[in-house]
Parts: sequence; structure tokens; C-alpha cells
Amino acid sequence: MIFLGQASNFRDHHKTPKHFFARGKKSDSNALRAYLAARYGTDRDHVALYHNGRTALGVALRTFVPEHSGIMVTGFTCSAVIQAIRYAKCIPIYVDIDPETLNFTAKELDHAYVRHATDRIAAVIIQNTLGNTGDIRPIEDFCHEHNLVMIEDLAHCTGCKYSDGREVGTVGRAACLSFGKGKSIDTISGGALVFNRPKDPPMEQPYDRPSLGDSARDRWYPVFGRQIRFFYHLGLGKLWTSFLIKIGCISRSADADLDPTVSLMHWQAKLALRQIQSIPRSKSGRPPIRDFYLVKKRKLVLRRLEKMGYILNDTWYDVPVAPARYYKKMRYHESECPVATAVAKHIINLPTNYPKSDLTAAYKIIKEYQIDDHEQ
Repeated sequence: MIFLGQASNFRDHHKTPKHFFARGKKSDSNALRAYLAARYGTDRDHVALYHNGRTALGVALRTFVPEHSGIMVTGFTCSAVIQAIRYAKCIPIYVDIDPETLNFTAKELDHAYVRHATDRIAAVIIQNTLGNTGDIRPIEDFCHEHNLVMIEDLAHCTGCKYSDGREVGTVGRAACLSFGKGKSIDTISGGALVFNRPKDPPMEQPYDRPSLGDSARDRWYPVFGRQIRFFYHLGLGKLWTSFLIKIGCISRSADADLDPTVSLMHWQAKLALRQIQSIPRSKSGRPPIRDFYLVKKRKLVLRRLEKMGYILNDTWYDVPVAPARYYKKMRYHESECPVATAVAKHIINLPTNYPKSDLTAAYKIIKEYQIDDHEQ
């Protein structure tokens, strides 16, 4: 079977034990900080490691943006980003997207800026959804013109490059990385914040360890992921997942707490460093972490795919600000982002960490229901 989520990054037999038995020291965290500083053009004092990526984003906003400011963010995102904005006591300004890239353009930024002129807009978060990058130059020019802080969210796109050849994370005032489940760097949880200007004040480092429960879940999730994938073969995967969540063995990634005092574990820093070092430094950068298609009758398509052995129900994002259980709290005005709203109703993700030959049957099913350009 082919899985989109369910710890599918750990499906190779050697990855799960390497994760479970990993050990680390303070020197491993320092090595990761030094590597990130060198990669993104700063120094180690301007890199901090946290227990999740949303904390990194929240700290960046608190550092560079006044309270009660408007923060421009893609209208097709995760509630974790909005949680970080609210942590900084700011207001999310949702910007509609280009359906070809799932990201906003400078034109859409300008429309939203005019529409929310009274909201004291101070920053723009660049997300590069699913690892798809766009034309960054006009966006960069827009930010300079309006004196807006540009913060790059690398959760989906570590190692990717913009169309002008610059690496994602080297353009904005700060780069925020996530090492959470299914992200471009996956140690189950974790994150990092990089201030890209050495003249900025040195960063305060987190000092607490995660709770024993969180640490145990980080260790065991790939093991439970293997169990979940096994039970899907028996038709019991969803039931087993619900049971593990109910008894606290695993948690939903969107439910993580934002806490700037809690640090990434040293063993996770060691694993994260290995992963980011393994990303090829090619001219084009790494490929997207997921492919996407827009289809009619998505529920029917997902059922047909599941019968064929493709478990693709972990879609990013099936509502404009996912997950659906938090959507009503996001204060999202669908009329302001009609493209993002429509895309969320039709999008299907495909994994890119399997050989394309394994996805041949999935492509055929999706093609039957794929929405043509003139239907979008």
C-alpha cells in the first residue's frame, strides 16, 4: 500500500530503529545551529531550536512586529501559522492564491493590502506550500515598497529554490523551519528559527526539555506509524489510529502547544542535521514534498484510491485553514479568498517519496476526475 501520512517517511525498515534508538548531546544541537547559520548566512547566536515550528514562527513575529499589527499570510494554510500570529498578538490577513502554485502573488498581496489598509500591516509570511515556490522578486519588491518584514516559513520547502535561483530561507528577515510529521525535515516534532541579519540582537535560547509524554510520543510515533500502516492492510487503520489518539500514544500535529521555553531534543537535532545535510545542493533545489491535483468528487476519488491501495486521506489542506475541526475559529472570510476556498474543496495530494511507477494506477484514477483549467 502507498501512504501519504501515517509516518510514511519511516516506511524503510532501517529508519524507524535509527529514530527510536537515536542518542544526542549538546554538541549535536550546537552543530545543527552552526550548520543552519552557515547555510542561511548568519551566525550561531542567531539560531534557536524549539520543540515545534510554530514556536519559531511566533518568536519571529514577536521579535520583529509590533503587537496588534496585521500579518499577511496565504489563504491556504494550517492553523499552526494562525496560532503563531495570535501568539504575537497580531491579526492574520488572508491573501488569495494562484491555483497553479498554491501561493499568493505580488498582485494578490497588493489587493489584500489595499482592502486591509486600516489594519496596520507590518509583515508577510512566505509559505511556499507543499514545496512549490514562485516568483519571489515581485513579492520582495512589494515588501520593500511598503516597509514590511518578510518571514519565510520553511516547513514544506527546506532546500527548495526560488525561480531566481536563491535558496528558500535566505531572502527574508527570518527563516522558520519545522521538523514535524511529514514536513521537509521530519523528526516527528521540532523546529528552528534563524535571524538572517547578524546585526540583530542575539537570540534567547530555550532552556526546558519537553515533557516526558511529549518525548515518548516523539520516540514512538514511527513505531506506531508502522502499526497503523499494518492495520490498514486489515481494514482497521482508521480505527487503530483513533484508539492510539484516545489513549494518548500519539497526538494530532495541529494540537501542539506553542512554548518558546521548550527546546528541541539533542537526539532530534542530530537527526535533523543529517536530513538537511543530505538535501542535494542542485541548481533547481529539491522537488516539492507533495504533488497536487484538483479533482471533482474528491470523496469518491479518495475511496476509489483506497480500494486500489492508496491511502491519501492526509490532504493538505481540505479546508482553507486546516484542520477542519479548528476552521470556524480562524475567522476566515471565504469571499476574500475565493480561489483558496475552491482549491480546498478539490485538492488531492500525492506523495513524492515513492517511485512514480508505484503511483501509475493513482494517476489514472485522478485523471478521470481532474478539473481542467477552464473549470477552475
